[in-house]
Amino acid sequence: MLVLYLKEIKSFLTSLVGYIAIGVFLTITGLFLWVIGSESSGGYNILDNGFSTLDPLFTIAPMVYLFLIPAITMRSFAEEKKTGTIELLFTRPITELQIILAKYFAGVTLVTISLLPTLFYYYSVYKLGLPVGNIDTGGTWGSYIGLLLLGAGFVAIGVFASSITDNQVIAFISAMVLCFICFSGFDYIGQSGFAGKLEPLVIGLGISDHYASLSRGVIDTRDVLYFFSLISFFVLLTRFMLEKRKWQ
Repeated sequence: MLVLYLKEIKSFLTSLVGYIAIGVFLTITGLFLWVIGSESSGGYNILDNGFSTLDPLFTIAPMVYLFLIPAITMRSFAEEKKTGTIELLFTRPITELQIILAKYFAGVTLVTISLLPTLFYYYSVYKLGLPVGNIDTGGTWGSYIGLLLLGAGFVAIGVFASSITDNQVIAFISAMVLCFICFSGFDYIGQSGFAGKLEPLVIGLGISDHYASLSRGVIDTRDVLYFFSLISFFVLLTRFMLEKRKWQ
């Protein structure tokens, strides 16, 4: 499993996919937070707002990840199927679950790497505060944990989407749609009025509600458990889709 994990990391870092994903994420967030004025950026510019907070980053990042993470994961199994190397992959002395986890953790690692440079944003806001250090550190780290868990959830969804097709474009679109539904779809359904008294329950099924909770700086075990359940659900779905090939 470790060998496959390292192979996946190497494939990301020796191709343009990994660098483009990280570069696009940092470029978009950097432009909105530091360059584009608040009137044009929708109020996300930290310097114009005059508040020592990284809240704009944690508002923008999920929207960017909706596109970037599917781009990272679309080749996970779709490429293996298209090139015919998936059968060779499953002849290795590791289980299907280990193969899935190796690809999954490789994707999570790339997401984590994309977040590391944003610590410079935190340092900048920390120094720009009056007085220096006037920033909600607890809320900021809670938001980072929430964003990392959100990214991990999106990776699980993306790997699943890649397992249902041999076309990377279809895998990308499917992952993007599923990520959007899991992030915002339940909010729209809950707030539409159709859910009635079940509105809190329906909204609670979505990622957005739990991500917002973690962003307040309070690490609630219910929110963490939700993300681990979401990840486990899509990993198991991926395993089911791969095992399904034996019955065909």
